[in-house]
Amino acid sequence: MTLQQLKYVIKTAETGNLTTAASQLYISQPSLTTAIAKLEKEMNITIFTRTNKGVTLSDEGTLFLSYARQVLEQADLLENRFVRKAEPRPRFCVSCQHYSFAVEAMVDVIREFDSFAYDFTLRETRSFEILSDVAHYISELGVIYLSEKNRDVLGRFIRQFNLEFTGLYEAKPHVFICNDHPLAKKKTLSLEDLADYPYLSFEQGEHNSFYFSEEIFSTMERRKNIRVRDRATLFNLVIGLNGYTVSSGVISSFLNGDKIIAKPLKADETMHIGTITRTGHKFTIYGEAYVDALKKHLGL
Repeated sequence: MTLQQLKYVIKTAETGNLTTAASQLYISQPSLTTAIAKLEKEMNITIFTRTNKGVTLSDEGTLFLSYARQVLEQADLLENRFVRKAEPRPRFCVSCQHYSFAVEAMVDVIREFDSFAYDFTLRETRSFEILSDVAHYISELGVIYLSEKNRDVLGRFIRQFNLEFTGLYEAKPHVFICNDHPLAKKKTLSLEDLADYPYLSFEQGEHNSFYFSEEIFSTMERRKNIRVRDRATLFNLVIGLNGYTVSSGVISSFLNGDKIIAKPLKADETMHIGTITRTGHKFTIYGEAYVDALKKHLGL
C-alpha cells in the first residue's frame, strides 16, 4: 500500500467516476483502475462498487476511506514539519444551507487555526448538494434542517448516502423582513399578514420540490414568488421590494447589518437544525471546532 494509492482512492470517491478521477490525477484511466484493483487485492476488500453511472463506495470502502484520509493527513503533517520545514496547512470544507450562523462559525474556525497558509471552503449550496458533498467526501460535514414535512424524504436520501443527522437546535419559524417594512412594528406575523408581499426563497435546481426547500411552509400557494441562488441577493430583494422569507430566526447583525430583522411566525411547526456527516465519521480538529462554533452562535 502506498500513499499514492490512497490519494487515488480519495479522488475516485470524490468524483464517483474513474475517468474523471484519472483526468484530475493526470494519469490514464486504465492505470488508475489497476492501482485501485491492486490495493483492493492487498487489503482483501472491495473498495468500490462499479455501476453503469460510475463507482460508489462499498461499506468496507467507506470505512477504509476514513482511515486513508487520516493517514494522508498525518503524512502531510510529517512532510510539512521535516521536509518542507513549514507550518501545518489546515484544510477544511463545510456545505450548508444559507445560514449566517454557519458563516460565523467558519469565521471562528479560520481565526482559531490561522496560519501562513490554509485551505478553507464554505459551500452555501442547495439541500441535495449538501448531502452529495458530504457523501462524496467533498465536505467533512453539512448543515441542514429537518421538519415533520421533509424528514421522511430527506431521511431516505440520508440513509441512501450512508449519512447521519445530528440535531443541534430546535427553532420556531420566523419571518425575515427589512426594518422599515410596513409590518415591522408587529410583534408576530401570520402568513395571512404577508399575503400581499413578495416571497423570497432559494431555488433548488432539479431537486426543486418542497422537500428540499430551505424555507418551511414552502408548499403554500403564494401569488408573488421570487427565487434566488445566494443569501446576499435574497436580502437585497427583501429590502428593496418589502419582501420576506421564512427561516430559523437566527440572524447575524455582524454579517448582515441591522436592516434585516426577524419576527416570530404564527405557525405550529419546528425546524430541527443539525449536522450531516458520514456514518461513523470521526471529526478532524477543524470539524470539532466548527461544531463547537455552531453551538456558540446558536446560543447553546
